[in-house]
Formats: sequence, C-alpha cells, structure tokens
Amino acid sequence: MGTSKTDIGTTTISIIATLAVWEVLIRIFHIPGFILPAPSAIFVEAMTRYQLYLYHSWITFYEMVVGFLLAGVVGVFLAVVIVYSRIIRNIIYPQIVVLQIVPKVAIAPLLLIWAGYGITSKVLLALLVSFFPIVVNMVTGLVAIEEELLDLCRILHSGRWQEFVKVRLPNALPYLFSSLKVASTLSVIGAVIGEFVGGSEGLGHLIIIANTELRTSMSFVSLFSLSILGFLLYGFVVLAERLLMPWEKWQLASA
Repeated sequence: MGTSKTDIGTTTISIIATLAVWEVLIRIFHIPGFILPAPSAIFVEAMTRYQLYLYHSWITFYEMVVGFLLAGVVGVFLAVVIVYSRIIRNIIYPQIVVLQIVPKVAIAPLLLIWAGYGITSKVLLALLVSFFPIVVNMVTGLVAIEEELLDLCRILHSGRWQEFVKVRLPNALPYLFSSLKVASTLSVIGAVIGEFVGGSEGLGHLIIIANTELRTSMSFVSLFSLSILGFLLYGFVVLAERLLMPWEKWQLASA
C-alpha cells in the first residue's frame, strides 16, 4: 500500500489546518491555558524544556521497545508450543485468555511489589499488554494451511522442522506482522500504565506531575511525545515487514 506525495501533502495540510483552527479558537474564546493550551504555548513548552522531554522520552521508549521485543519472543514461542502440543494448548491457552481479560491496571501494583519500582516492572507491563495478539494471530497463521500443502509434505516425507520452516512459518508471517503492528501500539500503553502507578521517570510520570500542578502544556507535550514514540515503533515494524516480505508489499501496492 504505497504512500504518494499527494497523500503526504493532504495529511500535512490537514494537520496544519487543525492546529490553526485550534489556535484561533483558543484566542477567540479566551480559554485558560490550564484547561486547554494553545498549540503555540505547547510548542514553547516543548522547546524551552526539550532536554527534560528527551530524557523521559528515552526512558519510556526503552521500556516499550524491550517489552515489545520480549512480547514478540514470548508470543511466537507460545504459539508454536500451542500448535504442536495439544496437552500444553489445553493447559496454557485458557490461562493466557484469563490473563488478557484481567485489567492490567489491577496487575500493575502486584508487579511493582514483585519487580520493584524500576524499569523492570514497566517492561513486564508492556509485555503483558502486547503479547496476546501475537499469540492469537501466530496460532491462526500456523494452522491456517491448505491441506494440499500438508499432504505434499507427507508425500515428500518432510519432517516437522521442514514443514514448519518451509510451509507453516511463511504462511504465518502476514499474521505475525499484523499482530506486531497492534502490539507496537499496545506496548506504549503498558509502559505508561507502569509509570502512572509507580514511576519516577518516563513520560507517564511527567503527565502525573503535570496534572497535579495543572501544567496542561506539559501534559500535551508528553502526549504528543508518546504518539511520536508509538509511531516510530510502528514504523520499524512496517519497515521490517517490507524487508522480510517484499512479495506482500507488492501485492498490497497493486491492490
């Protein structure tokens, strides 16, 4: 699905127009800055204290990336085990579903007790929030195989490893990358939940401070920073997808 210069131009114009309307409405209705700051005030806040935001953005980005990578490893491993072992599937899969149902905000205090108030608890929360779609989609991709291909593997006396590498894994890649795109955005949520509950660093911690002190401009800068971080991680996943699955890219581009 290619992105043309026209699409980029349209998006840029729409963003600029939104910011302009926002700025004008703030000035017309004289809305106080602690309720809704103008874009110009948010920009001044970001430029004035950019070192602070860069530092805390790096902390949050580290937490979400490590949690996302661990979620990918754990999710793929669990999916393979679930597909190839009925006993383990019956034991693990219901527990994974239950874990997904439990609100992560409720789990966060327990993780703080078990893993401490450092980065580890935030990484674990990012992992817990983002690994479920990877497991579900990967399982679907590994089992959604045409029966003719599996019959061909049996005729050729292919072992389980050859069947996995040459048939199941290539078929599962589109499902995997679809889930990784979702997980890349969820990992941001997990990291911020941890920072909300018990963090002393990170953008989530800045948002808590800003809300306590009614510094709404700080909240908006932190929110925009979180959006940028999530977009960056999502972009890395899309880039990896295009590098590892060039045929899928061309199919999408020609659709």
